[in-house]
Amino acid sequence: MTQTPEQSVRKVSVQCTLNGQPTEFLAAPYLSLLEVLRETLGLTGTKEGCNDGNCGACTVNVDGRIVDSCLMLGAEAEGKTIETIEGVAPAGGLHPLQQAFLEEAALQCGICTPGFLVSAKALLEREPDADEPRIRLWLAGNLCRCTGYDKIIRAVEKARDEMK
Repeated sequence: MTQTPEQSVRKVSVQCTLNGQPTEFLAAPYLSLLEVLRETLGLTGTKEGCNDGNCGACTVNVDGRIVDSCLMLGAEAEGKTIETIEGVAPAGGLHPLQQAFLEEAALQCGICTPGFLVSAKALLEREPDADEPRIRLWLAGNLCRCTGYDKIIRAVEKARDEMK
């Protein structure tokens, strides 16, 4: 039996902290973090949109920085602390951002929503008093083709006010 090219590639062992939990996985060195999250680790909340870093659907928080996971290799997660959409909500509930997105109807198809939530959470943790222009600037790397941005901005402002 012959091996496919994927089977013959030596996988890399990666240890990181993922959504607050020590995590270890094996990944082919050419796989993006997005592919590892979805296919290897089964965390399908992070969405694939453009797969070239333009839409923000795959945004995750890596060591306090928002990152398009389609542009980062899974092997680069070694030693990093990563938060995906699955890590946003507290156990048994919704994060104020998630609740505000629901109440303000700031989502439709849901492809962009995880990226917006991860980005907005990172902003509000860094700048709890972020005003509307700052929110718009911070979320400029996230695209929505369904809902429009006003509802999303209102939801982030509402969560900001509730989190104070």
